[in-house]
Amino acid sequence: MPSSGFTPAPSTWSARAVALIDADNHRSADTHLIALTLPRFPGIDLYFKDESTHPSGSLKHRLARSLFLYGICNGWIREGTCVVEASSGSTAVSEAYFAKLLGLPFVAVMPRTTSVDKIRAIEFYGGRCHFVSQLAAVPATAAQIAADSGGHFMDQFTYAERATDWRGNNNIAESIFSQMSREPHPEPQWIVVGAGTGGTSATIGRYIRFRGLPARVCVADPAGSVFYDYWHTADAGIRSEKAIHVEGIGREQVEPSFVRTVVDRMIRVEDARSFAAMEILSGLLHRRVGGSTGTNFAAVLDLAREMSDQGQKGAIVSLICDSGERYRQTYYNARWLEEQGLSAEVDRQRGMLGRLTGL
Repeated sequence: MPSSGFTPAPSTWSARAVALIDADNHRSADTHLIALTLPRFPGIDLYFKDESTHPSGSLKHRLARSLFLYGICNGWIREGTCVVEASSGSTAVSEAYFAKLLGLPFVAVMPRTTSVDKIRAIEFYGGRCHFVSQLAAVPATAAQIAADSGGHFMDQFTYAERATDWRGNNNIAESIFSQMSREPHPEPQWIVVGAGTGGTSATIGRYIRFRGLPARVCVADPAGSVFYDYWHTADAGIRSEKAIHVEGIGREQVEPSFVRTVVDRMIRVEDARSFAAMEILSGLLHRRVGGSTGTNFAAVLDLAREMSDQGQKGAIVSLICDSGERYRQTYYNARWLEEQGLSAEVDRQRGMLGRLTGL
C-alpha cells in the first residue's frame, strides 16, 4: 500500500506523550505520610513521606516526570529521541520507567560502583547502562552519547530546580502541607531532605516562601559532599576528592540546581552514622529504607534533640527516598561495610542511636 506521504507533526506526538505521562500520574495515588513517635522526644512529632511507593520506587519519580515534561514541552524530546542521563541510580531508574512508557530508547551513564540492584532495575525498564571508571567523567560522557546519537541529555543537575513548578501543581511541598493539615502541629518546624541535584530542597524552600509559611528547610549532606561547605561559604568553585558512599545525595562539585539561599540549615552526616540511622529507622518502621533516608533520619534526630533541649514542641517532616531492598549487596551487607572500613563505626553509631531512639 503506498504511503500517503503524511508525517505527523512533532506536536502530535508531544500531545500523546504528555497525555500518557498525565494518565500515569492519575493512576498513582499520592505517597503516604508516616507518623513516628519516639518516647525520648515528647511533644515532637516525626513524619516520613514515603516516596519509595512511586511506580519506579523512589523520590526521583517526581523529578523524572518533571524532566520528561520539560523536555517534551521545550521540543527537546520527540518521537524516537534517545534520552540520556548522568545518574548513579535512582534518577536513571525513574527515567527508564518514563522512557519505556513513551517508547523511547534510554541510556544511563554511571560509575561502575553503582549498586547491582539499581542496574537491574534500569535494565528491567529497557534502559541501557553505560559505565565509566571516574565519577567526574559521567556528565561529559552522557552529553557526548546524546550528541553522537542525535538524542537528548536530560542533565538533571542543571534542570532539576527549574523543571518542577514549585508554586503548586501537586509538587512534593504542596503534598506535604496538605497531608499535615489535620495533624497536631500542621505546620512543621523543619522539613529535612538530602540534596543530589538540589531540586527537592529548591522546590520545598520556594514553596514555603511563596505561601508565607513558618517552616524551615534543613538539608542533610553526606560526608564527602561539597554542598555543606558551599552553603557556608558561597564558593561555587569548591571541589571534593573524597568518595561519597551514600548514593543519590551529595556531590563532589556544586551543581546549578542547588539553590543555597532557600536552605535554612545544613547538617553534615558521616557515612557510618547514615548507615546506622538507616538500620535503626528500618527497625522502627519494620521495613528497609535506603542510605539517603538514613542520612535524613540522622539529621532529624539532631533537630529533635535540639528542640527537646530547648523545651520546644512541634513537628519535623522528612522523606523515605527509596527502599532498602536496592542496597542488599551494599549498605545491608556486612562484608561491604567491612571493605569500606565502616563496620566498626557503624556498630558504634548503631548503639548510640539505639539508645537515643529506644530500639
